[in-house]
Amino acid sequence: MKTDRATLDARLALIGRQPFRAKFHLRAPEREFVAFRGMDVVRAHAVDFIGQRLAPAQPTKDGKQTPWGGHPVFRAQHATGTCCRACLQRTHGIGKGHELTDDEREYVVDVICRWVQLECDARHTRRDHASQQRR
Repeated sequence: MKTDRATLDARLALIGRQPFRAKFHLRAPEREFVAFRGMDVVRAHAVDFIGQRLAPAQPTKDGKQTPWGGHPVFRAQHATGTCCRACLQRTHGIGKGHELTDDEREYVVDVICRWVQLECDARHTRRDHASQQRR
């Protein structure tokens, strides 16, 4: 079940109004990772990370399983409230105590990847705007 882009964008805009979530942005090494490897690799990594760290009914070290950075998916998880089962429940209404379904996994990956894409797009827009102002 693919979530449409407008729904994801509306959800991310709402989440982005939360002060804690709003402070997260991709850092230079994470943006370079996306530029070099591409969104297909980011998506594959997101599928893997979610499957291992978030999808189990009782994730290992739940609440502490997601690093704060080092990979664009990790930053995105904190920015989107998909970093642990408590945040997933609070932010997206996906309850704890059960293994994530295929649809829930796909939704989480879609949220993460859309946030990464928006971050990369915003970075290009800000850079283009700044270069035009210098002219």
